Amino acid sequence: MTAQRAGAGAELWRIGEAAERAGVSPRTLRYYEELGLLVPSGRSEGGARRYSAPDVARLLRIRELQELLGLDLGAIGEVLRAEDELAALRRQYRGGDVDPDRRRAIIGEALAINARMRGVVRAKQERLHDMMRELEATARRYRARSRELSADAAPGPGRTPARGARGAPTPPAPARPPGPRG
Repeated sequence: MTAQRAGAGAELWRIGEAAERAGVSPRTLRYYEELGLLVPSGRSEGGARRYSAPDVARLLRIRELQELLGLDLGAIGEVLRAEDELAALRRQYRGGDVDPDRRRAIIGEALAINARMRGVVRAKQERLHDMMRELEATARRYRARSRELSADAAPGPGRTPARGARGAPTPPAPARPPGPRG
């Protein structure tokens, strides 16, 4: 692996190395950059992208939001921007010279951002809940139909033979003539 050092001793990796660390293709990194989701920390003298550990961590976060929540890249962009805003507010809040009024304002801004993020997740949860309800209803219909077919297939004591659409007993299927089928 050819990691390069940036200022302050941080390692920078080439695009293929960063992609490998995150389990994606280099094209994915380029695409995320086009969408503004991921910006490489540096460039080589020749202009090649160089990625740091925080860049790879952000890439892994994007993948997590895709896989865990099934968010599309637009919603992922919203979440990442919100997380960036929260990180900036956190740094400001922790700054040594922040008066109490500004701290209260920072907390208010953080609450608003948190509410936006909860809204994104809640909307996804609601869609997943609706889908689960539909799947469960379909499974109930399948089970009911299976029970009906089982009851129709085995007339035994106390059971009536299967009935056709008009209520008449269903005639047995005609025997197939021997020979090739075509």
